[in-house]
Amino acid sequence: MIKSFFAYYKPYKKLFFLDFFCAVIVAGLEIVFPVVVNKVIREYLPDQDLVLIITAVSALVGFYIFSAMLQYIVTYFGHKLGHLIERDMRKRLFNHLTLQPFTFYDDRKVGELMSRMTTDLFEIGEVAHHGPEDIFIAISSLIVTFVLMFYVHPILAVISVVLVPIITVLIVYFNKRMTKVNREIYNELADFNSGIESVMSGIRVVKAFSNEEFENQKFYKLNEGYKNAKLKFYQVMGLSHTINTLLIRLLSLIALLASSVFYIKGYISDYSDVIYFILLTNVLIKPIEKMNAVIESYPKGIAGFKRYQELLSIKPSIVDKTNAEELNNVLGNIEYKNVSFSYGEEKEVLSKINFKIKAGETIAFVGPSGGGKSTLCNLLPRFYDITGGDILIDSKSIQDVTLKSLRENIGIVQQEVFIFNGSLRDNIKYGKLDATEEEILKAAKYAQLDEVIKDLEFGLDTILGDRGIKLSGGQRQRLSIARMFLKNPPILILDEATSALDSTTEMLIQESLEKLSKGRTTLVIAHRLSTIKNADRIFVITKKGILESGTHKELLNNNGMYAKLYNMQFDIS
Repeated sequence: MIKSFFAYYKPYKKLFFLDFFCAVIVAGLEIVFPVVVNKVIREYLPDQDLVLIITAVSALVGFYIFSAMLQYIVTYFGHKLGHLIERDMRKRLFNHLTLQPFTFYDDRKVGELMSRMTTDLFEIGEVAHHGPEDIFIAISSLIVTFVLMFYVHPILAVISVVLVPIITVLIVYFNKRMTKVNREIYNELADFNSGIESVMSGIRVVKAFSNEEFENQKFYKLNEGYKNAKLKFYQVMGLSHTINTLLIRLLSLIALLASSVFYIKGYISDYSDVIYFILLTNVLIKPIEKMNAVIESYPKGIAGFKRYQELLSIKPSIVDKTNAEELNNVLGNIEYKNVSFSYGEEKEVLSKINFKIKAGETIAFVGPSGGGKSTLCNLLPRFYDITGGDILIDSKSIQDVTLKSLRENIGIVQQEVFIFNGSLRDNIKYGKLDATEEEILKAAKYAQLDEVIKDLEFGLDTILGDRGIKLSGGQRQRLSIARMFLKNPPILILDEATSALDSTTEMLIQESLEKLSKGRTTLVIAHRLSTIKNADRIFVITKKGILESGTHKELLNNNGMYAKLYNMQFDIS
């Protein structure tokens, strides 16, 4: 894990060494003060040499100014280093998450992932800055200070640092405890963030059902869980800080008592050595306090980095094969050969499905909810991977082509329309990021969205609000259809594309969809059977597979499942 962590320093070697070098000098300058004071007391005061005393004090002032300048470098560039590493980790994690298939998100909360992208990585950035240099400086300062103390009197030096090993053991012990507690905190924080995200996103549903009190109670439990985890951490941290502070103060007293005894007994002949020794003891305390501070931030960072690695270790289950080909010049012939699919270890949703679609055909999928209509279509762009059989486009297996080229050739209008934060223009352009103004307006017109644009105060530049709250359900659906017109792919999937539209708008959209469908392969998932009368073929999908197939007239004449659904929908007796 340590090797993986330090790999992130590689692009910033110069910045790291600048920060590290300056931090070491700053720490080294701390030792200059007792050395100069010792020189003044031992030599300059007895000689009453005021010039040299002023010179020594002036030198110390220069050292402190120099140290302050270096401290600025350590503070700014050190935090810059930590943030750059944090940024790189966040970028890598975001890229990793965007590669994950639908199944990954089916089992996870958005709030949890947000917590890992923000809080976890912030703590890692702090450790990336402070961790290595603070530990190195603390250990180096301890060694150098001890050597100077040893030079004054070896036995006295050993007596004075007798508590250091005990303090070190306690630091390691409390570090492990706080790392464990921090993992609990992060888990609670993930649930906490997820709960807030869920309620804020669904606040209109909460209010519609007058369930504010219910959500307040749920939030209270989440808030208390997070609070309890934090208090547990503060309890361990407080115990650590209290014990170590006490031992550090005892270390000072032991040094004072021992050096006084040694002077009185005559083991130290010069009282200036006593002062020098006590000053060195105060210098010795600083690296110990620094190590004590490190253990407060280190557990947070290490717990966050472990969670970060856990996410990175989850390899995307749907990836390009080695030597996958680009899918170009698509005609739109599609074939499902013995296709089976199941979600994890669940019972198969689809079992050995077989059918062919000719280029340019419009095929409709109908049937009861839960029969597998949407799943069947989601397998084509590999949002989920088949568990058996094969799917071909123009005789090429979709497993053998790149995901990017496959999905570029398939346009999808999904049942649940997602509107991104931003303007209407930005949301339409999502279908083609480099679209011109003319192309955007043309797509909007095809999707019957041009009148909506005229009614909006800022037209295409209107900010739509969170999840497109400023648009009605039908307008959001039309925006989604506009994206599809803009993308203009050879294969279309319409998943309840007109489900949220009124009858008048639906008729207009159907006309536009029919125009767009000419010469393109179109897969339509529909509950409103009136919208698919003109489909080339209709497949009736149930949990048992394809129950019926044929044209609208053929299926009505068969008097089977389709006829039953049609008669129920239009109340035909």
